[in-house]
Amino acid sequence: MSRIGKQPVVFASGTKVSYAGGVLTVEAGKGKLSQAIDPVIKVEVDGDGRSIVFTRDEDTKNARAMHGLYRSLAANMVTGLESGFSKSLELQGVGYNAKLQGKKLVLAIGFNAPVEMPVPAGLEIEVPDNTHINIKGADKQLVGQFAADVRRVRPPEPYKGKGIRYVDEFVRRKVGKSLGA
Repeated sequence: MSRIGKQPVVFASGTKVSYAGGVLTVEAGKGKLSQAIDPVIKVEVDGDGRSIVFTRDEDTKNARAMHGLYRSLAANMVTGLESGFSKSLELQGVGYNAKLQGKKLVLAIGFNAPVEMPVPAGLEIEVPDNTHINIKGADKQLVGQFAADVRRVRPPEPYKGKGIRYVDEFVRRKVGKSLGA
C-alpha cells in the first residue's frame, strides 16, 4: 500500500464532500473545487466520520502512483477550502514596485514599460506596500503557478540580488569582476 494513499483525509463539519461520476467535489466557505479521479482508484466518502478513504484494486506501478497522488490532491482541496493557501513575494531593486489596478497586477521592474498581469479568478492579490505581493487562494496549484509566473517576469540575479523572489527564498550571491593587479 501507498504510505500516503492509505491515510484518510479528514474534513471539518462545515465542509461538504461528494463523489459521483468519477469526480470528487469539495465545497466549503471559500468556494468549491472538483477533481476527476482515475477509475483505477476507488473513493469512499464517510459523511459521519468526516473522512475520505482512497483504495486501489490493482497493484501496478501506475495504480500505486495514482493512489498517493489523488489522496494528496484531495487533502490539498480540503485544506485550501478550509484555511486557504498563500505565497508571498518581494521585489528588490531600486525603483521596483508593484500595484494592483482592478483585476491586474502592474509591475514596474526596470523594463521600458510596466508589466501587466491579469489576476486569475479564484485568487486574491494583496499589495501591502509597493515591494511586497501576497497571493491567496483555495487552489494550491493556482496559487503556486501564479506566484511562479510573477517571479518568472524578473527572477533574482546572483550579482546584485535584484529581481522578484519569494519572501523565504535565499539567493546565492556571486562575486563580481575583480581588478587585475
